[in-house]
Amino acid sequence: MSPSVDPEDPEGAIAEAAAACSNWGRWGADDVLGTLNFLDAAKRCEGAALVKRGASFSLSQRFDMNGPQRGWRRRTNPVHTMLDTGTDAALGSQGFPHGLGGADDMITMPLQCSTQWDGLGHIFDHGRAWNGRAAEKTVTSEGDLVTGIEHMAPYVAGRGVLLDVGRVLGGERGELPDGFAVTEHQLVRTAREHGVRVGRGDLVVVRTGQLARARREGWGEYAGGPAPGLSFTTAGWLHRSEIAAIATDTWGFEVRPNEFDGAFQPLHQVAIPHIGLLIGEMWDPEALAADCADDGVYEFWLTAAPLPVTGAVGSPVNPIAVK
Repeated sequence: MSPSVDPEDPEGAIAEAAAACSNWGRWGADDVLGTLNFLDAAKRCEGAALVKRGASFSLSQRFDMNGPQRGWRRRTNPVHTMLDTGTDAALGSQGFPHGLGGADDMITMPLQCSTQWDGLGHIFDHGRAWNGRAAEKTVTSEGDLVTGIEHMAPYVAGRGVLLDVGRVLGGERGELPDGFAVTEHQLVRTAREHGVRVGRGDLVVVRTGQLARARREGWGEYAGGPAPGLSFTTAGWLHRSEIAAIATDTWGFEVRPNEFDGAFQPLHQVAIPHIGLLIGEMWDPEALAADCADDGVYEFWLTAAPLPVTGAVGSPVNPIAVK
């Protein structure tokens, strides 16, 4: 059963979905991986066997000052600073012997300002983190003390599947309009039209086309504004399908405005702390989607390891799809 949407009762819908979709205790009281437990060695071998042509695609936006962030919740675009330059080398100010020179640089940014994963410590439900832990004992000013994203770093590689819902349902341009709530039926239909199955241990990438529109028309309210995305009613499918992770080309993964009055990201509130689902946002599947449409193959090897930042609740990522 998929949870229902009564626009006036987000609390009730969230509670119902949380109870129906909970994975608490499924992998033991000490689990720190959530649905990544579905991505086992056999699944990685299955994904690696999909490499036929050696064609590779980055699914990451660029990390620079031209990104979509507008400062909400202190999220800014990356600031890139040079520490040493060719000018320093040419002037001989670096102090190296025998003509050696070099360049060095640094970057300052929120970990979730561009293409990224939401870790298990990112969202709570009524003070509870993944697996029922107390939020205040899990994530403190020192970081995520239990489910820091560093634990996931070795595991996010396996069979990737693209569900190009924009191409299937988005008309001539292949772009869903803002506010379009993608349902379970539409996800299943898209997989069927692509001739691909989705199931246990898969890494799913959903293309809505919003990123393509933002690139053409300007960022506008891409970061936090109206967007196509998954309907709250897909919580049941996310749980039953036993996928390892899912990512979209939008800022917030789920449809915006949300489907309830006065709600904020209710699907996150079920998917992360209760299902234990790894969620990716602001991915760029455009080049991959064009290739999939051309050759009709919507499955591939996907590697998308988070940076092992100790105690982080999210991480930048450069996902690589190989066909």
